[in-house]
Amino acid sequence: MSGHRSLALAAAAFVLASVPVVAVPASAVTYGTPTITLSASYLSGAVGATGDPTVTVTVAQSGADVSALTVAASATTRSSVAQTGDVTVTGTTGSRTLAVAARGVGYTDLTVKVTGLGGKTATKTLHYAASAAVQYAADSRYLTGSSDASAAVDVGGGYIVVADDESNVLRLYDRNVSGAPVRTWDFSSALGVSKEIDIEGGARVGNTIYWTGSLGNGKDGSLKPDRTTVFTTTVTGSGAATQLALGGKYKGLRDDLITWDKANGNRFGFAAGAASGQVPKQINGFNVEGLEFAPGSTTTAYVAFRAPLVPPANGGKALLVPVTNYGQLPGGSVHAAFGTPITLDLGGLSVRDIRKNAADQYLIVAGSWAADDNSDPYALYRWTGVATDAPVKLRDLPTTDAGAWEAVVDVPDLTVPGGRAQLITDDGAADLYNDGTEAKDLTHPEWKKSRSTWFTLN
Repeated sequence: MSGHRSLALAAAAFVLASVPVVAVPASAVTYGTPTITLSASYLSGAVGATGDPTVTVTVAQSGADVSALTVAASATTRSSVAQTGDVTVTGTTGSRTLAVAARGVGYTDLTVKVTGLGGKTATKTLHYAASAAVQYAADSRYLTGSSDASAAVDVGGGYIVVADDESNVLRLYDRNVSGAPVRTWDFSSALGVSKEIDIEGGARVGNTIYWTGSLGNGKDGSLKPDRTTVFTTTVTGSGAATQLALGGKYKGLRDDLITWDKANGNRFGFAAGAASGQVPKQINGFNVEGLEFAPGSTTTAYVAFRAPLVPPANGGKALLVPVTNYGQLPGGSVHAAFGTPITLDLGGLSVRDIRKNAADQYLIVAGSWAADDNSDPYALYRWTGVATDAPVKLRDLPTTDAGAWEAVVDVPDLTVPGGRAQLITDDGAADLYNDGTEAKDLTHPEWKKSRSTWFTLN
């Protein structure tokens, strides 16, 4: 029996060995339809910009190695804004970076297509908006998510917290790149406000940032109680890890200023300038735009006015009012105390922002009291912070591009030639894309943006 079994097994092996091996054709491999997602469906750029915002494209295909997939723009609805060849996609992994080099101003929808193995494809639409070229393009970046930057404070590690005068949101940005904020905070509810504070100034002492509203009326002259808010935030961490916590608040500074001015003969006309029906951005108006602490002090702060000029006439001087107990106001139970007011000759301009460094060297962004964005002159001045010392003009600022110069982040050593300062514009009233829409009214935050530019001083 065992012999018969051996013969049978041998015969079976011979038959199997005689069966030809048929290779499975590559065409029989099944690939799924590729998938494609965009980190954002809306993107903005600028003609001639350096380092515009980008979007991340995530792709995959079942049955295929992701490196075999290709991603490119396959169509555009308006080639005068961007053509398919103006879109670059870098990377070979499942996560790739898409950038657009704007060709002209306006809007276009770009079709982004992934092509996988087996000839299978999938697409997504990217809604793109491009603004005009600007001066100093190589030194400019765009902070998206808001178009109304109004104050900025350095938090170290290349990051800044930027305030907005159209909302109460504080945004953390990488100051060296274009793009969206990495973190945001809105303390409106805790502050008990339902409307905009119109944040116009911020100053840091240690780990405390002091923020001030404009203290002024609305642009139609209506009273705006929430704009009287002064508050603090406490900083923990730095750079991308920065966190803010709400500190104290104070809503009496506007009234304190008016009462103080009345007691001193209405020298600055605060009561009249702040009266109901009075527009704040007038030469005799009432509007705060800057805040910084006095030299060597952690208690006395300079409240800097956009309006009024002193006297309220062409060629008038800019006004700073020292509040000698500013550090005690938010969360405290005291009223403001005032020092001797300071008037500065800024060539007929007023203060749009003021910032100092650790050596008590001050930079002043000077601009018109008027509500114009970029049709009036702007300039940078250096100052010692001492009332008896005159400010010195360093340079004029460009005025033909969209936006109002509204904030200076920090101050380099002004005794060293070649120091650079980063300024930020408020583009809220600008028609960035030539469609008649003010930037503040755009429907997508990715299309809203403020511009930051580095300027060389000395």
